Amino acid sequence: MNLPLGLALFLAGLLATEGLLSPNVSRLSYGELSQTQGLKAKRIAHELAKRNMEFGFKLLKKLASRGSRQNIFFSPLSISTAFSMLSLGAQDSTLEEIKQGFSFREMPARDLHRGFYYLIRKLNQEKQGTKLAVGNVLFLDQKLKLQRNFLRETKNMYEAETVPTNFQDLEYTQKQINNYVSQKTQGLINNLISSIDPGTVLILANFIYFQARWQHRFDPKETKEENFFVDKSKTVKVPMMFHGGMYDVGYDDQLSCTLLEIPYRGNITATFVLPEEGKMKQLEEGLQANIFGRWKRLMSKR
Repeated sequence: MNLPLGLALFLAGLLATEGLLSPNVSRLSYGELSQTQGLKAKRIAHELAKRNMEFGFKLLKKLASRGSRQNIFFSPLSISTAFSMLSLGAQDSTLEEIKQGFSFREMPARDLHRGFYYLIRKLNQEKQGTKLAVGNVLFLDQKLKLQRNFLRETKNMYEAETVPTNFQDLEYTQKQINNYVSQKTQGLINNLISSIDPGTVLILANFIYFQARWQHRFDPKETKEENFFVDKSKTVKVPMMFHGGMYDVGYDDQLSCTLLEIPYRGNITATFVLPEEGKMKQLEEGLQANIFGRWKRLMSKR
């Protein structure tokens, strides 16, 4: 069974200064990394992953604290990648706010961008029936002139495309952006943007496309309609898959939740966490950057 997943995030900004966004780091060159450079980039990427995890859990807690009963779905990597790319052209207080918000402050600029360069190259893969694509694109008003160095560095380090756009025709621009994202996500996201604020001259979009096969395929004949509990008082009928076998399962006594890992083909695993009834807030508050390492030690084949 193919389970494609698409995710996109857009950030819109009002930029009206000629020659805005000049790189705040000296020109960097990233081609094929040497063995030594690769090892260093890998260490930096591991540190970035940890900081990104911390940011993701902080954001989750912030969103959950609003008390909304809606589902929360976002990609921490998409957000941090977008802001790291923008930090190439940020200065003064704006740059400091980005560094503080994403815990980038202690990382040299060269290491920061080298780490994201490594992550993006590693994540973009298509092998063993698995396709994972991460991309960035700048929709840029035709009249806005950005520094060539900034555009070159975003292309070299973040594989970001630049698409000239006419923001004087907002309806056309909205259609152009939505069509682009729909194509990159294999039609999974067709209406990323529902409106564009007048005066916008730049939109940065980030997308993730994931398609893979389970290591142990679910038999479609075993799929049955069962009740899904939207909340305590509402249920809906949905098709649920069933499969018997040995999986990594565990229980976290501290956070009162059950853990399950289901592997895809290759080296990708989906982790499912089910809190006990009424323990969702306890789980959210207990999420830390090292939580997956602790959960891994709690699981065993069952």
